[in-house]
Amino acid sequence: MSVDAATVRRIAHLARIAVSEDDVPHLQGELNAMLAFVEQLSEVDVAGVEPMTSVTPMQMKKRADVVNDGEITDDIVANAPATEGHFFLVPKVVE
Repeated sequence: MSVDAATVRRIAHLARIAVSEDDVPHLQGELNAMLAFVEQLSEVDVAGVEPMTSVTPMQMKKRADVVNDGEITDDIVANAPATEGHFFLVPKVVE
């Protein structure tokens, strides 16, 4: 796959990056080099390789999936200008 100058300008426009016309050929070469590297990676045989979350073997820390109130509801609403029970009171904005 090869990137042309028009594609570089479109990528820059989509990324909202100001690119001068003098920089387009340089960026075109950079993008083509990146794509060539990705194509090179697709040739690697990864059959039988397990997905990794880290370079060192480790178990993921897990917590029980339970619903609770966090046990700090009084602290959460302490700085609110108006509360009722453990809820924030806000002014009515829609009639």
